[in-house]
Amino acid sequence: MKKQPAVYILASKRNGTLYVGTTSNLIQRVWQHKNDLTEGFTQKYQVHQLVYFEIHSSMEEAINREKRLKKWNRQWKIQLIEETNPDWKDLWEDIL
Repeated sequence: MKKQPAVYILASKRNGTLYVGTTSNLIQRVWQHKNDLTEGFTQKYQVHQLVYFEIHSSMEEAINREKRLKKWNRQWKIQLIEETNPDWKDLWEDIL
């Protein structure tokens, strides 16, 4: 399978707990989160809704973007989500 670097944000619910991650296979990674196959933060806090993602041309670019987003304050992340997903729709079906 061809790698497709991406940065993504998961949420537990609208304005709930947020998780920022990066992956080379967005569909596989989100599926893992949704099915609690990834131990840790997202499993513990039930953070399963894909509310934002960006596709990048390289993993280095995606990782650098993830690092920047993780330093953002919560309100900036919420604004980023709401710019493209004002209803906090779970975008899972959109990426299949």
